[in-house]
Amino acid sequence: MEKSKVLVVGGTGYIGRRMVKASLAQGHPTFVLQRPEIGLDIEKLQMLLSFKAKGATLVEGSFADHKSLVEAVKKVNMVICTMSGSHSRSHNILFQLKLVEAIKEAGNIKRFLPSEFGMDPARMGDALEPGRVTFDEKMIVRRAIEEANIPHTYVSSNCFAGYFVPSLGQLGVLTPPKEKVCLYGDGNVKAVFVDEYDIATYTIKTIDDPRTLNKTVYIRPPENTLSQRQLVEIWEKLTGKKLDKFSISKEDFLASMEGKDFALQVGVAHFYHIYYEGCLTNFEIGEEGEEAATLYPEVNYKRMDEYLKLYV
Repeated sequence: MEKSKVLVVGGTGYIGRRMVKASLAQGHPTFVLQRPEIGLDIEKLQMLLSFKAKGATLVEGSFADHKSLVEAVKKVNMVICTMSGSHSRSHNILFQLKLVEAIKEAGNIKRFLPSEFGMDPARMGDALEPGRVTFDEKMIVRRAIEEANIPHTYVSSNCFAGYFVPSLGQLGVLTPPKEKVCLYGDGNVKAVFVDEYDIATYTIKTIDDPRTLNKTVYIRPPENTLSQRQLVEIWEKLTGKKLDKFSISKEDFLASMEGKDFALQVGVAHFYHIYYEGCLTNFEIGEEGEEAATLYPEVNYKRMDEYLKLYV
């Protein structure tokens, strides 16, 4: 079967750059939106040129120029948007409404994958303020997609390993604790941690798969469904060193929001849902969804002991 042509929007971002590489690796004609808004950000330009050297096609287009977006979309039949939804980076979720309008006008897209790649926003209707803004905005985009009758796939990839695993779940840091570690509650609530390249690999596999059309795909590799305490134990085994453990109650954790900047408050709210409520694992995938590791057992996903070895 002929591989679909893929346009990656946000291709220089954290997940986007991996999506471009995965698309090329799986043999798709791959296009990357080159936005004039990058200005003098030479690192982004050089990354785009590195994609071009590997076979990708750069397509100019701007969210400030509707016609340019329509023309970019017309060159492909699949669109994947990976623009950041993180308040600690750049938060651009609602920019996608302009992309939805362009896709609607172009009329040729077989599948659109909006920027989700985290918790399933459809399951976060009772999320806490201010963290719920992420889910509310993603649902605004979903409604626009569905009202425009655009074929789609939503990807819920759970916790990006780089942000959650080396820190052993410590908020606000990216590297392993040296002496002590804070456990959320008893530390036994299960979450799901996924290597970022595996997220891209699974995502690209969905785009030509009729089983994932108009569904949510959950990336929940079974061996990466772990509690915070299990992650700590993996780290202790790798290093041969025990960490001092202390626990924080959900009440004290939520109280820690007070006086923090907005981005950190959002982070606290999201951590609460993950580590206290178990929002990533406290449900069964129904008929509206599919599980990536089940659909694509050939993917040898990275386990978290292997991921952590880099930090030893």
